[in-house]
Amino acid sequence: MIFLLRICTIFTKRFKKFKNKLTKKIKVILFIKLFRESYLFAINSLLVNKLRTILSLLGITIGIFTIISVLTVFDSMEKEIRGSIESLGNNVLFVQKWPWSFGSDFAWWKYMKRPLPKIEEVAAIRKKSNGAEAVAFMASSSKTVEHLNNSIEGIAILAVSQDYDKCMGVDIADGRYFSELESAGGKNVAIIGSFIAENLYENVDPIGKSIEILGRKLTVIGVLKKKGENMFGDNSDKEAILPVNYVRNILDIRSENMDPFLIVKAKTGVSNEELKDELIGILRSEHRLKPLVEDDFSINETSLLIQGFDSLFAVISVVGWIIGGFSILVGGFGIANIMFVSVKERTSIIGIQKSLGAKRYFILFEFLFEAIILSLLGGIVGLLIVYAGTLIVHAAFDITFTLGIGNILKGVITSIIIGLISGLIPAWTAARLNPVDAIRANQ
Repeated sequence: MIFLLRICTIFTKRFKKFKNKLTKKIKVILFIKLFRESYLFAINSLLVNKLRTILSLLGITIGIFTIISVLTVFDSMEKEIRGSIESLGNNVLFVQKWPWSFGSDFAWWKYMKRPLPKIEEVAAIRKKSNGAEAVAFMASSSKTVEHLNNSIEGIAILAVSQDYDKCMGVDIADGRYFSELESAGGKNVAIIGSFIAENLYENVDPIGKSIEILGRKLTVIGVLKKKGENMFGDNSDKEAILPVNYVRNILDIRSENMDPFLIVKAKTGVSNEELKDELIGILRSEHRLKPLVEDDFSINETSLLIQGFDSLFAVISVVGWIIGGFSILVGGFGIANIMFVSVKERTSIIGIQKSLGAKRYFILFEFLFEAIILSLLGGIVGLLIVYAGTLIVHAAFDITFTLGIGNILKGVITSIIIGLISGLIPAWTAARLNPVDAIRANQ
């Protein structure tokens, strides 16, 4: 008897587990069928009322287009700017008269009195620094370059010391960089950008040819790799790099107009902060500053620029969402209005559905899906217009704008949320209708 009771108990437990699993499977199947039927109802309603659907799409389309186009433009600009900043080097410090950080408390009158960095300080840093891998001096000016009867105005003349290529990474497509003897002796040699090579020498190899700057002839020993203009307006294709010891004989490299500064690259394993602290001590010693006197130089790094642009683009992104938000808000009201009209037109059908056993959640899902699909279609159209715009701008102006996956997801998710919010009240109203009153509504 006890044995039979145990068997019955075990059988009952197993039957309950089987029943629970079966119930769950049935619920999943019913939900899938409900989802499919609701989806088909929504699509059918949108296809039947094509004009109303198109008009409802406009608000969401314009809103998503506004937001995503703003985000796409500024994401592309941010990517380009970050690339330009990072090309300067994450482990490179710039010793200059002026700081890169600006604000309401920018004491320009103090910075005006500061001395300009000197080329002699390069040797001092090399001798005393333990954390610097390379140190270079640079000054620049804009001049006309000539070869035979050809000339180009507004070329950036960079006067640099020997280790400039180690600090900034000079990409040479043809030829070579200065030798130590050429730099130290101030030889009349030059490395030119691709734009100069293409326009001055006209399909002739410029290596070994002469170039005239300020009435003096130099020999071209290298041509830089073609890169184009970056977001800051700098263009290495229109640069000529010369040894500073040559340039100092024809130009005043201590002049404010030439903006002289030092470039210091940190060794592997040495942080920017460690190198910065070391440089402050060396430069204060060289400038003979007393302990309580402020630094009369600035040590800048690329992270300062990145932080500044991060805050700028964060503000611009918010502005883009606000501007597009108004369009989306109007579009949301349009969808809500259309959904209320749709509920009124289909009141008798809703009554028949409920009288045949349709649950409230079935009616609720039916109208919610319709609102979400309507909003999502508007968002997709907006995204397609943005994508087409990026292709047109790239073809017309040779500017690269990319519609990234992140912005596509933002557009799609925003559309779904707007559709859900806009359709919630009409769907809830439809779900709560009394079947008898609903059937009689249009009679």
